[in-house]
Amino acid sequence: MIKIKNQEQLEGIRKAGQIAADCLEYLNSFIAPGITTDYLNNKAADFIYSRGGVCAPLNYKGYPKETCISLNETICHGIPDDTKLKNGDILNVDVTVIKDGYYGDTSKMYTVGKISKEAENLIETAKKCLDIGIDQVRPNNYFGNIGFMIASHALNTGYSVVYQFCGHGTGLEFHEEPNVSHIAKKDSGPLMKPGMVFTIEPMINIGVPEGIINENDGWTVATLDKKLSAQFEHTVAVTETGCEILTTPTNKS
Repeated sequence: MIKIKNQEQLEGIRKAGQIAADCLEYLNSFIAPGITTDYLNNKAADFIYSRGGVCAPLNYKGYPKETCISLNETICHGIPDDTKLKNGDILNVDVTVIKDGYYGDTSKMYTVGKISKEAENLIETAKKCLDIGIDQVRPNNYFGNIGFMIASHALNTGYSVVYQFCGHGTGLEFHEEPNVSHIAKKDSGPLMKPGMVFTIEPMINIGVPEGIINENDGWTVATLDKKLSAQFEHTVAVTETGCEILTTPTNKS
């Protein structure tokens, strides 16, 4: 069942989401060649704890770190470690904050030094796909139209859409119903209703859409062909008239 959040719950999710979004903004100044992904993870964790939040990924089903940091060909669930950033890298940092029992989940891409035009175009397309998905959020629209519109844009511009992972309901728990596919049939799935809260987080690849899970850590998902992947994510709420992004930084609210 898809949970309908009341105004008190929406305010709690909004506060958690703002901490998560502010954390991503905070990390901007630390992205540089030679910095390790573990260093970024620790900076993110310190920030979240300083704002009274808790890092939801830590120990979730055994996940060992406070954030997910996915570098270059990693699609998602990259585990921060001693890998050093280098010029030309692209990376996604995904943070989920628990604040007073409410969840806010968001991610964005970062670039290290001068990146290739290929990487630049991929990131631009991934961000556009998120925006297109958010544009579909309104009462009485089908959830499937989020994925239909995202996939239409991505495929028409020569990219592929990861289908093995999807967005999800959130707010009162880390993962709730429904699953929010980023590639779907038009007018499919349940209807959106005011008070529904979920993530949209399209993962866009330069090459094939398939990912493969690392057998050693059981988490890290890399593109099957080792080509670049990019992702952006917001937590959104269906309102009476459309959509509210709940993971907006303080200085952009």
